[in-house]
Amino acid sequence: MNDKVQEYYSKTTVADILGVPKRTVEMWKDNLFSNSNGNKFHISQLSSYPQFQSLLESRWDQELKTKPKRKYKHIELFAGGGGLALGFEKAGFKSVLLNDFDKDCCETLKANIDSQVIHDDVENIDFRPYAGQVDLLSGGFPCQAFSYAGKKLGFKDTRGTLFYEFARATKETNPKVIVGENVRGLLSHEKGKTLEAMKNVIDELGYDLIDPTVLKAIFYQVPQKRERLFLIGIRKDLKAKDKFKFPDPYYRIMTVKDALKKGELYPTSVPKSQGSQYPERKREILEMVPPGGYWRDLPDELQREYMRGSYYLGGGKTGMARRLSWDEPSLTLTCAPAQKQTERCHPTHTRPLTVREYARLQTFPDDWEFAGSTSSQYKQIGNAVPVNMAHALGRALVRLLNVIEKK
Repeated sequence: MNDKVQEYYSKTTVADILGVPKRTVEMWKDNLFSNSNGNKFHISQLSSYPQFQSLLESRWDQELKTKPKRKYKHIELFAGGGGLALGFEKAGFKSVLLNDFDKDCCETLKANIDSQVIHDDVENIDFRPYAGQVDLLSGGFPCQAFSYAGKKLGFKDTRGTLFYEFARATKETNPKVIVGENVRGLLSHEKGKTLEAMKNVIDELGYDLIDPTVLKAIFYQVPQKRERLFLIGIRKDLKAKDKFKFPDPYYRIMTVKDALKKGELYPTSVPKSQGSQYPERKREILEMVPPGGYWRDLPDELQREYMRGSYYLGGGKTGMARRLSWDEPSLTLTCAPAQKQTERCHPTHTRPLTVREYARLQTFPDDWEFAGSTSSQYKQIGNAVPVNMAHALGRALVRLLNVIEKK
């Protein structure tokens, strides 16, 4: 076994990796893995699962050496706070145009990336000057429903949506590869009709679509349980669909401690920065939540006080009164760490995560400057694609373009 591969995994991490409820893993532990080490499993007990086998067979170190045969040119729409763009830049792409409708996002992009940044509604941008000059077009377009008048929607039928603008940019620039990024929910949106329409349009535009794939950030050196759906299209005339391979996982699962303390991910502990604060009574209640715990770990009378009417409703509501654990990845970051539905309390200090702590959990470098108010910065970070995941995907795209370049 590669000595870099993580040997022991908690029940929570096993559940996250396999995408099953934690209680299912607890049943395995009781019935199948009586020789596990305390509350942890050794990877040898899990190696029959493909997700863990991929850790044992990972080629991360080899993939990390990927270099582009030339600077591949990249355009990104809906670029937000720059997580995807930065990851692709680190992989060897050159961003020639970045666009977002949000002014603060554009100011953030201008402060950090040497590229043309256009602050405007995407429908006002003419992409034709870039025709034939772009290797990669990417964008995290929102998940919007279409009008299903016909059985099979085409390019023109999606007009009025931001996906249409992404498709129009594809048609006008004719890049070698396109990457659409979205939430996992797109798979089931409108009972799958929305994704089916997108597939039809991508095919109509002349691209072979790789099977839409959900990537888990925890596999790519990101200390956070975030999932993103990627749609990757390769121009049909290049005949390279079978040449693309998603990146191999990193050898171990990063934790909140890896993000906020000096270590493998960062050379120093997280720098101080601004952040939200809790009202006094809320702080008093959260003071009683243990690391890794949530509202159900409070005494019953405090559960009732904190949850109010929600106390009587079904569902776990596991994001409420949630304190992170040093030894696990963070829950998926949201746009506001202090909101009641989406608590992201520091593991030991009773306060929301600060802006720089938020940024580290998304693997942004400490010198990445975010523009705007504190709430705007939280929003930019919370909506971003984790940088290290984007970097890993970027390397996979570079390997694909290197193969295409040889032809």
